[in-house]
Amino acid sequence: MTGEGGGATADTFRIAEGHLGDEPTVTVSAPDGAVRVVLALRGATLLSWQVGSGAAGNLTELTDGYRDEAELRSQDGVRAGLLAPFPNRIADGRYHHGGRDHDLLPGRLGDRTVYHGFAREAPFRLVATTMTPDSARLLLRSTSIRPGRYPGYPFALDLEVEYTIGRRALGIEIRATNVGETTAPYAAGWHPYFTLSSRPIDDLVLQIPANTLIRTDASLIPLRGKNALLPLDRRPDMDFRTPRKLGDAVIDACFGDLAPGPGGRTETVLSDPATGAELRVWQHGGYLHVFTGDTLARDRRGSIALEPVEVPTDAFNRPELATALSLEPGRRREFRFGVAYVPSLH
Repeated sequence: MTGEGGGATADTFRIAEGHLGDEPTVTVSAPDGAVRVVLALRGATLLSWQVGSGAAGNLTELTDGYRDEAELRSQDGVRAGLLAPFPNRIADGRYHHGGRDHDLLPGRLGDRTVYHGFAREAPFRLVATTMTPDSARLLLRSTSIRPGRYPGYPFALDLEVEYTIGRRALGIEIRATNVGETTAPYAAGWHPYFTLSSRPIDDLVLQIPANTLIRTDASLIPLRGKNALLPLDRRPDMDFRTPRKLGDAVIDACFGDLAPGPGGRTETVLSDPATGAELRVWQHGGYLHVFTGDTLARDRRGSIALEPVEVPTDAFNRPELATALSLEPGRRREFRFGVAYVPSLH
């Protein structure tokens, strides 16, 4: 299981195998115990991210992940799911690609909503680790996306997910390589739920450096073409360019035209004004989807999903995104994102 850099020593980050019910997990911890991360191999899913805060060294849980095997298997809420080969919804479960019509839900009548791709339930293997005194790097791999495995997606992708775990930061890079013979439509994202000390989320403050809101119909499918692009100057109730409290806002929406900072990295900031603690969700390119958790089966509005995504909802059905989605045989694409914790100053 260890790769470059060899195994952990007493003064480096360390890793341990475990289980959530019957689901295999790995736990990564800092040498002084001030960081603890738990990942499930199913979907390479982040289950828990705990960071030490305060002089007492107490660990603070910063994500609201699956708590048991049943939740992980049910995928309710898609907690910290890695989204590939598409994020969010595909209208009616159908799309056109390569001169053919594809149906992701063949034979299904009634509700034909399909969400968030296949990677979140795929089996991953931990293939390499690198441990240092200040960080851990884990590489996980899946070869489960193959023709015939998933209806309506007759393409072959190898997926790699690389986690970099620091003392107050978590970075993720998801990479897809087309190992088939035809061009595949592909995009990725992440669906984490974050929490600070305030529950519910109403008193938390949110800042999103986005200039555009993606307009949708009643089924949350974006409108066609440029009709989907609404300047946030025209929707002040959804404009978080200036930090403000969430209050009772109900949000399940995608934000675009993100303004990058140094190095092309965009940061969305969630903060708790009662403590001064912050989470800075970063990404390189793409869009940000926000969900305030109002329909979750557990802990409604107990956390907020801040989701870096490469493309908006129903991207497979948007001709203007066809070139961006196309992953040619032998080519690889990566999407990088993560989160940093700034602890309470009080």
